[in-house]
Amino acid sequence: MFEDRAGKVLVDLLSEWGVDHIYGMPGDSINQLMEELRKEKDKMKFIQVRHEEAGALAAASYAKLTGKIGVCLSIAGPGAIHLLNGLYDAKEDSAPVLVLAGQVPTDQIGTDTFQEINMQQMFNDVAVYNEQVVSEEQLPALVNQAVRTAYAEKGPAVLTIPDDIPAAKIKKQVQKNAAIYEESEQVPSSTEMEKALELISKAKKPIILAGTGTKGAKQELEQFSDKIAAPVVVSLPAKGVIDDNHPNCLGNLGMIGTKPAYEAMDDTDLLILIGTSYPYVEFLPEGVTCIQIDNDPLQIGKRYPVNVGIAGDAQKALTWLNERITRSENRDFLEDSQEKMAKWWKEMEEDEQPTSTPIKPQQIIAEVQKIAEDDAVLSVDVGNVTVWAARHFRMKTTQKFLTSSWLATMGCGLPGAIASKMAYPERQAIALCGDGGFSMNMQDFLTAIKYNLPMTVIIFNNERIGMIKYEQEAKGNLDYKTNLESFNFAQFAENCGGKGYRVEKFEDLGPSIRAAASFNKPVIVDVCIEDEPPIPGKLSYEQVTSYSKQTIKKLFKKGKLEVPPIRKGLKRI
Repeated sequence: MFEDRAGKVLVDLLSEWGVDHIYGMPGDSINQLMEELRKEKDKMKFIQVRHEEAGALAAASYAKLTGKIGVCLSIAGPGAIHLLNGLYDAKEDSAPVLVLAGQVPTDQIGTDTFQEINMQQMFNDVAVYNEQVVSEEQLPALVNQAVRTAYAEKGPAVLTIPDDIPAAKIKKQVQKNAAIYEESEQVPSSTEMEKALELISKAKKPIILAGTGTKGAKQELEQFSDKIAAPVVVSLPAKGVIDDNHPNCLGNLGMIGTKPAYEAMDDTDLLILIGTSYPYVEFLPEGVTCIQIDNDPLQIGKRYPVNVGIAGDAQKALTWLNERITRSENRDFLEDSQEKMAKWWKEMEEDEQPTSTPIKPQQIIAEVQKIAEDDAVLSVDVGNVTVWAARHFRMKTTQKFLTSSWLATMGCGLPGAIASKMAYPERQAIALCGDGGFSMNMQDFLTAIKYNLPMTVIIFNNERIGMIKYEQEAKGNLDYKTNLESFNFAQFAENCGGKGYRVEKFEDLGPSIRAAASFNKPVIVDVCIEDEPPIPGKLSYEQVTSYSKQTIKKLFKKGKLEVPPIRKGLKRI
């Protein structure tokens, strides 16, 4: 029989699950839970964020980086509502997150009292588990079930806790269960594996599209690629599962991708999807034989016609295949792709090498590459900066890449860097942000200062929402309301108590980034860049004609002809 307060039991259970910190902001409907966290502060760190959205994004980022559950806390009403963006990011990127959401005291529920909203109804769409605690005796069982479900379903689990319950003592006998979750053994079917072997043996131009499911099978993936002579294309969140400098790696696919990846996909006769539910099917080949390996049977055949589906762990499947495949002697397709990729990298290097002002975004990535340590964590915000990082930063398998891949929410870069330092205090954290994305959660740079989380935040400052401008123009429209007010983010960093560098000339770029990386505190490098749209790795005819329309519209509106920056991309048609 318990005699402890429910709040203490909650903290003890979370500790049993391996949780050592929670992101959140104090408030009136979690006052009792905050008191328990104060009493247990040596066991459970409370990371006070300035906005609940940043806390939820940090919790999601922590889960993506480590595979461990991230935890965030909010009050009822406005605080809980603020969590939703980060929770949808966790849901879309399959990250286990636990939400502890406060609620008005039990005897006030249903009375339309101050800040009371229907929490369960609000969380219902985003949560894989969504329950309200109705008694202190019920709390332990629900905590364990919530965490288990978050791991099993790989998404946000929500516990709504009325404010009076954490302070109440558990006096009655409670349901007993365990703070434990075990992954099921996902052994691939030997019958399907044999079918896959047969298809691979017949293929002359196989290609691999690798996703996050290969993060635990990096060596096996590299060996498999070599054995079957298949180039490897990676999904954005899987960047780093194979070194970008590996000769078999063709980088990403689609609008953020490379021309060699596009062309190899167009020419393949066997597509092998491993650990990915790649959504942009328009970039996948039509009428091609396909093998798909995924630990979630629901993903197999979900987006693309599959001839052989292998439900199981990627490492186990690739190990089985590698043991039975003889090294292919027909390497023409792979070698052709390698030659094209070598030329592509030369083209990228040409973009990175100019030393003139105004500064180009590619030049920033080149300087970041020089200071990035072998185990650095790169947290990349959403926007044009995503394209520059995906295309120009050469990831190593020992580094980690973090972004909001499916929800693609701006403002994720800084919370990701905060989570990086919580997960790996000794590793270098670098955030790459556009000025639009950073300004969405810039208040939480103060969180990095408060908890002494050294990081380097690079801001690509073009005073506009660059990707939206590009999208508007790609549709043949004039850009509208994409300009942003000028702001000195370096001065902001100084005002917060951090270090800031404002870079307006190219000669100051490298020294500023190197100096920032050497500081043992949060630093912002605010780089004023030339407004340059990220030209797709491969342009369609429709995109070219859309730019032509945009050019004509500017001619009529401004009375002069302005050639858009598409000329560089014409050779990518």
